[in-house]
Amino acid sequence: MKSFINGMDGLALWIKIILALPGLDIVWNVYRLVRSIDKGNVLGIVLGVILIIVGIPFMWLVDIISLVVANKVLWID
Repeated sequence: MKSFINGMDGLALWIKIILALPGLDIVWNVYRLVRSIDKGNVLGIVLGVILIIVGIPFMWLVDIISLVVANKVLWID
């Protein structure tokens, strides 16, 4: 799990933004879930599963904005 997290964090910004586009944003939802599992955050795990199932339509926009501003996706960890 650590290698997946480090790999996603180490990607170039333009690749991160491409992965945040609608349809590909599932990658960041899986990233959030894996990150919460790695840290043992139960609330994060539950929210991660909900995001994967529901796929909140506006999360791709939040991800792109947070990547441009802070170079990382927002999460509760």
